[in-house]
Amino acid sequence: MLPVWLDIFPASLRARLDKLPDSVIESLEEVRVREGRPLEISYGSRYAFLTPDGLLSGDHREGYRTSREECQAFLEKLTDHSLYAMEEELKRGYVTVSGGHRVGLAGRTVLEGGHVRHLRDVAAFNVRIARARVGCSAAVLPGLLDPAARSIRHTLLVSPPQQGKTTLLRDLARAISAGEWNDPSARGWRGRKVGIVDERSEIAACERGVPTFDLGPRTDVLDACPKAEGMMMLVRSMSPEVIVVDEIGRPEDADALREALHAGVRVLATAHAADLADVFERPVLSALAREGMFGAYIVLSRSGSMVRHRVLGAAEAEEEAGRRRRSIRYGIPRDAPPQVPVHAPADVPVTAPPEGSLELGLKARPLPLIRSPASAEGGAAP
Repeated sequence: MLPVWLDIFPASLRARLDKLPDSVIESLEEVRVREGRPLEISYGSRYAFLTPDGLLSGDHREGYRTSREECQAFLEKLTDHSLYAMEEELKRGYVTVSGGHRVGLAGRTVLEGGHVRHLRDVAAFNVRIARARVGCSAAVLPGLLDPAARSIRHTLLVSPPQQGKTTLLRDLARAISAGEWNDPSARGWRGRKVGIVDERSEIAACERGVPTFDLGPRTDVLDACPKAEGMMMLVRSMSPEVIVVDEIGRPEDADALREALHAGVRVLATAHAADLADVFERPVLSALAREGMFGAYIVLSRSGSMVRHRVLGAAEAEEEAGRRRRSIRYGIPRDAPPQVPVHAPADVPVTAPPEGSLELGLKARPLPLIRSPASAEGGAAP
């Protein structure tokens, strides 16, 4: 059975993507379409280019080059042949399609008063494949529990992009709603009412207001709603016990989180950050952290195809943030070797997967690589 997300592509591109091996399809993360440039995919911790025959190559010169007509047809399909109706999404630089798959867009911006009003001449697309990994939060949730409240602590989930934040957030919401606490001390605890503000329609992938991902039996979703406004709407109208939001960072997000806290609602949020030191250096996140907003922090990192997690308390997080050096934190690619923390003893084998490794469906498996250039070692670029 073909993946549903293939339907969003024009027929000529779909025919090539349809030839990908099952092992690649199962681990596919991104499909990048650029006008006049080779068709590229990312899977696991690798990338490769698709040839005109639908094969994989590490040499960009062998890749199938997408035409202007194909890009125009792709945009027409994404916007359902109405650019005007999708003006707001185009202004934000992405479109979320059925299934929660987000398509990033790049082209020429049209400005008004110094702000982006519209995006035209779209010539690049990045399709990010969304997948549910039911059960992937089982090892994480016990570290977030607050026995006195029979719920979770206020929690911030931190990582750079493409480390699995939204996947883990989605399953945490499901488990909290279903009461799958996965800890002996929580035996007898019931599931909690969960409210999700899904601004980008990625967490729930709602269709006509109904989530297409499993988010648990006690979960309500505000779809395509700005986070700050949505949190207040949920507090006023849906009496949530836990609010879930993705990618906080604006001052209005912080104000809404504070209001939720004062209303007695537990908060589970994510933020883009290189590490905890980054959290404590960014103005909005730093203010929340130093106020003691979060009682727990989940830090995700990725080495190759393995995603690792750590859960820290507030004091531990602040201490670690103070120990990090800027020189080892910024601009580190996903496929770079693991970075050794400055405070780690020299004899600690940091390359070994710790007990807190997550299975987000990214575990390494043999993946075919075809027609790689002679200069490349082991096929397409890792």
